[in-house]
Amino acid sequence: MKWQVTVIAALFVEKGGCYFGLDGVDPFDVDRDAFAYAGPYPVAAHPPCERFGRWAGADAGSDGGAFAFVLATIRRVGGVVEHPADSKAWPLFGLIKPPRSGGWVAAGDGIGWTCCVEQGHYGHRARKATWLYAAHVDSLPSLRWGKSTPKIGPRPGRDPARERRIGAVQRMCRKERRATPIQFRDEVMLSIARSARPPQTTKGESHG
Repeated sequence: MKWQVTVIAALFVEKGGCYFGLDGVDPFDVDRDAFAYAGPYPVAAHPPCERFGRWAGADAGSDGGAFAFVLATIRRVGGVVEHPADSKAWPLFGLIKPPRSGGWVAAGDGIGWTCCVEQGHYGHRARKATWLYAAHVDSLPSLRWGKSTPKIGPRPGRDPARERRIGAVQRMCRKERRATPIQFRDEVMLSIARSARPPQTTKGESHG
């Protein structure tokens, strides 16, 4: 019988966003101190990522310690965290960068697993490649690996060549870029977090 937990703590999520109003989900937004979360439930986490972007000069504390806190929490109670692909958080915290082609690989810390998945497979209008780190889960799901197809075209009146260069994500407003698709929330983040076990009961972790 597959392990399932009844409550998930959603950390660093958007105020009033898609994690609010769900049975079995306890959301922590900007007005609720996620740093005060001490368990016992597994987490689905979306810590701030701007300071860990490809062009940012990030250090381990540049997000106020949010990623470090989430990583330590997941290693303790289980769950999953997402960040944009190529996040500098991975090398800064000693995590192995996952292959773009997909599939789970050991994260290099002897605890968790990591992968690259595109949110475009789960309802986002851009491809939005995303890295996940998960730990202490009953099983790691085989997700929709590889490239997705963007659902957003060039903006009217703009140079088509320049639009192709800047990419679909950059053509979106900030709110749409940051939004978590419902399908990604349910089939990836919450599904993985709900299969988490306390470390002392974790058995037979698998990857696909």
